[in-house]
Amino acid sequence: MKILLSGVTGYVGKRLLPVLAAKGHDLVCCVRDKQRFAIPEEFASRITVVEVDFLSPVNIGLLPPGIDAAYYLIHSMSTAGGEFYDLEAAAAGHFVAYMEQAGVKQVIYLSGIVNEEKLSKHLASRKNVEDILEGGTFHLTVLRAGIIVGSGSASFEIIRDLVEKLPVMITPRWVLTRSQPVAITDVIAGLSGVLGNQACYDRSFDIGGPDVLTYRQMLLEYAEVRGLRRYIFTVPVMTPRLSSYWLYFVTRVSYKLAVNLVESMKMEVVVKNNDLFDMLGISPLSYKSAIHKAFAKIEQNHVVSSWKDALNSSMGEKALSSYIEVPGYGCFHDRKEIKVEDPEQVLDNLWAIGGDRGWYYADWLWKIRGFMDKLAGGVGLRRGRTDPVKIRAGDALDFWRVLFADRNERRLMLYAEMKLPGEAWLEFTIDKNNVLKQVATFRPRGLAGRMYWFSVYPFHLFVFRGMIRNIAGFQASRQ
Repeated sequence: MKILLSGVTGYVGKRLLPVLAAKGHDLVCCVRDKQRFAIPEEFASRITVVEVDFLSPVNIGLLPPGIDAAYYLIHSMSTAGGEFYDLEAAAAGHFVAYMEQAGVKQVIYLSGIVNEEKLSKHLASRKNVEDILEGGTFHLTVLRAGIIVGSGSASFEIIRDLVEKLPVMITPRWVLTRSQPVAITDVIAGLSGVLGNQACYDRSFDIGGPDVLTYRQMLLEYAEVRGLRRYIFTVPVMTPRLSSYWLYFVTRVSYKLAVNLVESMKMEVVVKNNDLFDMLGISPLSYKSAIHKAFAKIEQNHVVSSWKDALNSSMGEKALSSYIEVPGYGCFHDRKEIKVEDPEQVLDNLWAIGGDRGWYYADWLWKIRGFMDKLAGGVGLRRGRTDPVKIRAGDALDFWRVLFADRNERRLMLYAEMKLPGEAWLEFTIDKNNVLKQVATFRPRGLAGRMYWFSVYPFHLFVFRGMIRNIAGFQASRQ
């Protein structure tokens, strides 16, 4: 079958792609920015990439003919305030028009479980998108999930951060809300299993694991799996705003995402039945088994996708590629150069920068800067990196976003997603003479931006000097 896959750079899409390709399907991957999408080499012959933004009406001429089915995996929950409701509605409407023109037979959508009449903005938006998709002339299959547990999922990482960091937790009342978590492997099995299955046409299914747990129980069971003793006390006075700040400062999620998650966590999400898993012969993993499986992937450095793959809203509506050309006018620069003896080792060092490896010099200052960013409402350093040695355009890297990463060109470019009165880039290149060049560029916004640059410039003098020296000599220092 020829299948259109939207949201392919997201958490679920990245995991669904290899499963569908391994089954022999030809995939048309719709991406907003080709720079963010690295085609898996083993499936390259089966993948066609189409650059399309569903927030605007789509030209049908962009789509290859003969599409049989499509997956709709587009979500915008990290957007500020309630704007994501309108954005998701617009994207769904344009998608429907696109699919109708293409004559697609089946559309498959991953939504959220709806148990209550009064829904959070997040769940109301998912239900609204479902209603919009139902208006299409194609057959619609909807899978509704609650908390998805897997390496890199936002829910799993929140639970992981809370339990690993806090021996004692003073928690809001929503930790007593019941949910039915489901393993990401079972979600992918369900999404792939309904493809072309006529028994699933024009139907919606709740999917969940075998365990119905409160958030408090999920935290304690995680602690049990990890061999940790944790104490949780619930108080009724913690408001949604305080809860959001609590998640924001303790975990890696952005404040915008924390606000939307807290609102959703107050709603019970329990499946009405597990008919789909019975139909497809899927035996869903228990919550503890899902945690064990997630850590097996983490320990093998095989985290396929992460919630961090979504772009930070500081980039606005621009594509990632629009930031690759660093502006020259009205900018401040810090340039450093050093001759290197082993360029391949230096590239290894660059490709491992950030995360657990750190920034090669004065990591304590980087941590202070990350903490200051969190206080200002930014992402801070806690996002780390998805893979310790691999790096691709679009990846989150602490409070940077990877714009360009090509070992053949010997070039790495990062864009700052921290809170700044301007825009910042950090670029590394190794020229034909094996000279490593490190350039930090800052384009200030108004007087505040200029004052910011001059206030941090004294730190740049020794931080950037030490960083390039250690990147160039990291191998020697270890021998």
